[in-house]
Amino acid sequence: MKRQYFLLVDGQAHPGATSFDVINPALGKPFARCPKADRAILDQAVAAAKRAFPGWAATPADERARLLTSIADALAEKVDEFAAVLTAEQGKPLDQAAGEVKGAVNVLRTFAGMRLEPKVLRDDARQRIVEHRVPLGVVAGITPWNFPLVLLINKLGPALMAGNTMVAKPAPTTPLTTLMFGELCRDVLPAGVLNIICDENELGGALSSHPDIAKVSFTGSTATGKKVLASTAETLKRVTLELGGNDAAIVLDDVDTKTVARKVFDGAMRNAGQVCIATKRAYVPEAIYDDFCDELGRLARETVVDDGTRQGAQIGPVQNRQQYEKLTALIADAAQSGTIVAGGEPMDGPGYFIRPTIVRDIAEDTPLVREEQFGPVLPVLKYNDIDELLERVNDTEYGLGGTIWASDVERASELALRVRTGTVWVNRPQGVDPRVPFRGAKQSGIGTEMGEAGFEEYTQGQIVSVSLGELA
Repeated sequence: MKRQYFLLVDGQAHPGATSFDVINPALGKPFARCPKADRAILDQAVAAAKRAFPGWAATPADERARLLTSIADALAEKVDEFAAVLTAEQGKPLDQAAGEVKGAVNVLRTFAGMRLEPKVLRDDARQRIVEHRVPLGVVAGITPWNFPLVLLINKLGPALMAGNTMVAKPAPTTPLTTLMFGELCRDVLPAGVLNIICDENELGGALSSHPDIAKVSFTGSTATGKKVLASTAETLKRVTLELGGNDAAIVLDDVDTKTVARKVFDGAMRNAGQVCIATKRAYVPEAIYDDFCDELGRLARETVVDDGTRQGAQIGPVQNRQQYEKLTALIADAAQSGTIVAGGEPMDGPGYFIRPTIVRDIAEDTPLVREEQFGPVLPVLKYNDIDELLERVNDTEYGLGGTIWASDVERASELALRVRTGTVWVNRPQGVDPRVPFRGAKQSGIGTEMGEAGFEEYTQGQIVSVSLGELA
């Protein structure tokens, strides 16, 4: 008998108004049914979160932390179960799926250990001024399909620890691990503190514009982020947007080609390239360009692309048909304007599989270079002059992240300050640490996630200014 999944509304398992298929991207066919909310259920979820807010906000931080830690412990005991469903709905190999689940556990535990203490701004004979951080109310957490579990926890951890309640809405192609997480929370959290609804992309606007939602935290494409922002304008909600990127890897001329090619390749191809901070374009000095492209091609040809449930799979399928068709169109265009070093042809069999594709000798203004491809396709461009290189790297609407690879760390660090992005990693792979702020520049986002700065975004700063002398 197939496993049943339920929405979470006011602490109760809810069957939904209807249901829809969830597709296994390795097979290209349904493997489960997901309950679907309608507007009435959405309103019920928001109302439940609103009712639960006063009690949860008044709950001591140490007690909120105890409950979140209990959920983290329960999730840690079910890593294999969650990983199996995550691979089935998202496509990534089982070991990588398990890594995502463990990452979610770590984020929960990290935020359970964080506190936003009052800050004394002035304390003298005349005045005591203290800044407090108070919760906002009901938070809408809207998450994408590339890392459906950990990106939910990136929002839920700080939101709930700050004293907010939440209505979560996962991507329709990867809703199941979110619903499974809701089952764990149902047994631990007070009713209404967390609510989970699913749809087929009909309810996003209603949720983000809902008058009883105090903040929207959205991760997804820049185009959709703009729609979310517009829908919050009427009520001036607090908004955090973690959006797309077109991150560049800058390779300097003093590197070991084989070592750095491996790093750049991994940074581009992890999770089949479906990572907001993945390397989307690589810039390599002309002196080592040919060797670098050859090495990337070798790595691409040796990579095992297969169903994520099979032993030895290193890259799984692209997550959904729409993304698959976008990528195949970009590859076809790149084949006309550049040279395919490896990949570039569809794989036989079912599913949305694309071999790692390396493209060289491609112009800066081609779609593969200008757009966020979000797949296992990497354009490699050559350069000679550092100043010209920076103009090319920065000539984009995006500004999420980027990497620099060099033997001379000081030179690379100085160069990093000239790259207009929220984060630059020097001689290390891209990664997000829950204790370190993560934010996008330009059209890659608004606000901050993670770290104390990200924690504060789920609160309102409130100043209490007390006169200690005569009445003012």
